[in-house]
Amino acid sequence: MKTTYKVAINALTVAMCLGLGGCSGMSAQDKSTAIGAGVGAVGGAVLTGGSAVGTVGGAAVGGVIGHELKK
Repeated sequence: MKTTYKVAINALTVAMCLGLGGCSGMSAQDKSTAIGAGVGAVGGAVLTGGSAVGTVGGAAVGGVIGHELKK
């Protein structure tokens, strides 16, 4: 189980780094929205035990909050 967990964490880290590389041409509000969605997705997944609905819901809420913070 520990090996699977480590592989998943490493894959998530690589995906996040690659995803953030695509943010170079984004406005501050776009970046805030993307970061909020990412944090919300992780938070939703953690709070619901990895439920897809919780992950998507968390991403939606986080995206909205991130968007509104940079207005």
